[in-house]
Amino acid sequence: MIQLENLCRHFEVGNQIVRALDEVTLEINKKEYLSIMGVSGSGKSTLLNILGLLDTPTSGDYVLSGINTSKMNDDEMAHIRSTKIGFIFQSFHLIPRLTAAENVEIPMVLSGLNSKERKERADNALARVSLTDRADHRPEQLSGGQRQRVAIARSIVMEPDVLLADEPTGNLDSASSKEIIKLIEELNKGGLTLMLVTHDVEMGSRSDRLIELLDGKIINDKKN
Repeated sequence: MIQLENLCRHFEVGNQIVRALDEVTLEINKKEYLSIMGVSGSGKSTLLNILGLLDTPTSGDYVLSGINTSKMNDDEMAHIRSTKIGFIFQSFHLIPRLTAAENVEIPMVLSGLNSKERKERADNALARVSLTDRADHRPEQLSGGQRQRVAIARSIVMEPDVLLADEPTGNLDSASSKEIIKLIEELNKGGLTLMLVTHDVEMGSRSDRLIELLDGKIINDKKN
């Protein structure tokens, strides 16, 4: 489903070149559950940003479902990003003045879906994360775990193929963290390809496969 071939991402810092990703070659199968680990600065977030089409490689190829995204223009990448990829972030990124349902509707508004379809999809997505009774609540009226559930509902409302999670429990207490991990693992079992960036060794060990990065290179790729 995902193929990375000799992927590089370099940045210029002053008169130096920083190799955030350095000749990364990787294949990820459909419905796989993959965790990505490494120390700060190892390239985890850069890799996730490229997988999510939020950034482009300096060189190399990124093929998603048979499409070489490295050759796409901005509009083509935006379309793939909105229809095939879901994002979960540590900081939720909810809009404070909007209700839970309205936050979930945002990707559909951007995609031009009509209000009737938006409401139906938002209701279904909130039901999948057990938040139907909080649809009219604003973020300030929700707990941290509930806010992350809203963010997850928003990430799956367009029915993506891939779910990218960047430290999704980083702002949660231990009880809420367990609930959120259980939820996204259930989504993976339901057919979503799941890629999770984490510093938590225990969380990384839950995945089917663990990738470890150091200095922009894959130093370990193993089955759990």
